Parts: sequence; C-alpha cells; structure tokens
Amino acid sequence: MELILAPSMLSANFAHMEEDLKKAMSQGVKWLHVDVMDGHFVPNISFGPPVISSVRDVLPDAMLDVHMMVKEPSRFIEDYKACGAGQITVHAEATSQLFGTLQAIREVELRAGVAISPATPVTDIEPVLELCDMVLVMSVVPGYGGQSLIPETLDKIRQLVRMREEKGLSFDIQIDGGVKLSNLEEVLDTGVNVIVAGSAIFKGEIEENVRAFLDKMSEYSAKKM
Repeated sequence: MELILAPSMLSANFAHMEEDLKKAMSQGVKWLHVDVMDGHFVPNISFGPPVISSVRDVLPDAMLDVHMMVKEPSRFIEDYKACGAGQITVHAEATSQLFGTLQAIREVELRAGVAISPATPVTDIEPVLELCDMVLVMSVVPGYGGQSLIPETLDKIRQLVRMREEKGLSFDIQIDGGVKLSNLEEVLDTGVNVIVAGSAIFKGEIEENVRAFLDKMSEYSAKKM
C-alpha cells in the first residue's frame, strides 16, 4: 500500500500555522492530520470547524484527515464535512453507536476511519472493519503531543494487518504518537502505511524534517519491492 505522511497540525506553531503548514506541503505532503479535541473525551481542547475551514481555504489541495477525539462524534459529521474534511476518524471508545456513526460518515461521501486507544483491543473493532477506509492505532495516550511511542501498540498493527488479509479488506492503517525518524523503520515493519508525525516534523526545520521522513519512506518502499 502507498506510504503516506500526515503531519499533525497540533504540533505546528499556532501563531504561524499557515506558514508552517505551507512549508510541510511544499515538500510533497498531501495529508494533514487534524486533531479535534472536546475537553471531555480527552482533557485538552483544540481545533474546531472555523480553523479547519481556514486551513481548507489556504490549502485547497490538502487531504484534511480529521481525528475526532470527542464524545458522540456523530453530532458533528455535517459540520466537518462542510468545513472541508476529507476523512473523519472517530474513536471506538467515544461513541455508543460506532456502526451507525461510520455509516453516517460514508453517507456524506467522506472517508470513514475508526481509532483505538492503547488500552483498547483490536477485537473491539473487528465487527466494523468492513465500514472502514482507515484504522488508526494510537501509540500514545490520546490528547497530548510530544509523548513517547508505546511499543506494545505495534503488535496491534500486526494483528490488524493479519485481519485485513484474512477478511480480504483494503483499509489503510495509521499510527499516531511518538513516531520519529529514529524509529520510523521499526514502525513501517509492522505493515502500517499512514504515518502521523507531529513534533518530529514541526520542531526545528520543517522542510528538512519532511524531506527526511519522505526520503526514508521512499527508500523503505523501494527496498520492499
């Protein structure tokens, strides 16, 4: 599957967000990971529709990968569709109607994703995998940037890869949390194909960081062919 880098807006400099995001996009990034937090499902509060709409205005070609860390996210699907989301990922732990929520996302013609926190077993989402365009494995506790990757979460990705093959499905698998250039190859070896990186992209020289990630991902793909 295509390897995709999705820099996380949560780690950008909010005072210079447009500049930071354009720097990342200028190096070939196509996806931007947008963490939406409600202060209930997770303690922090982050972006809402007005911010995402503004990003869509200045970066019309970006695939806005909206990761909803909110309770009962079905309430907001239409809002995020309207502000330019290309994909909405909801947490299995945040809704009592996961099947219906994923169906609702697909009905508004957006890509639908499901996310699981580190303590949630993969088997909890097995019944809805056929509705998913992507599964997000959180490799840190959701809600904060800058954490270290929890090694045990890599086993979940390997389990998902096996499930996907056994069921004849084709969903992307995304990892979010603690991915750095130093552990990128180990992460890719699990079979994951969408890499969320925050601090590793936006702290320091953004263009240089993006190029380093994309070059390593390209080299990895070539090696596996």
